[in-house]
Amino acid sequence: MGHFKIEGRDPTLHRVGGGRYTWAPKVNFTKWASHEHFYKGDWLYFGFDKHVHNVLEVNKTNYENCIDTGFIENITRGGRDVFQLSEARPYYFLCGRGFCFQGMKLAINVEEPTPALPPTAFSNEAFPSSRMSKTILIVLLFTVLAWTFI
Repeated sequence: MGHFKIEGRDPTLHRVGGGRYTWAPKVNFTKWASHEHFYKGDWLYFGFDKHVHNVLEVNKTNYENCIDTGFIENITRGGRDVFQLSEARPYYFLCGRGFCFQGMKLAINVEEPTPALPPTAFSNEAFPSSRMSKTILIVLLFTVLAWTFI
């Protein structure tokens, strides 16, 4: 797996379900995902008991019908597993072994990050307060005048 660093933005680690071991039944993953923003290069962390649960990346049809065969990738390694969102596209995950029917499934949409634009030289973002900008302008003025008379 590669590591993406998007200009102006470090990848985020999303703890699926919001906690350390929350890849579990009776967690509302749809609600959790609605409060998150997923971008290309981010990571998902799945924490679970590997003897009971698993994590499978599946297509939309398998997700909607809780079909755990013909999966794209079995992410399960040791119960504290990470998965990098390497493309901007929809992703679908579920737990097999019947737990998908108990709500253990996740659908997310991954977006391309928007590059942060640097503040312009004299924008409000460059000088957070008008008092600070006046002070800087006065210092610049005195510097220019000093260089003029030297």
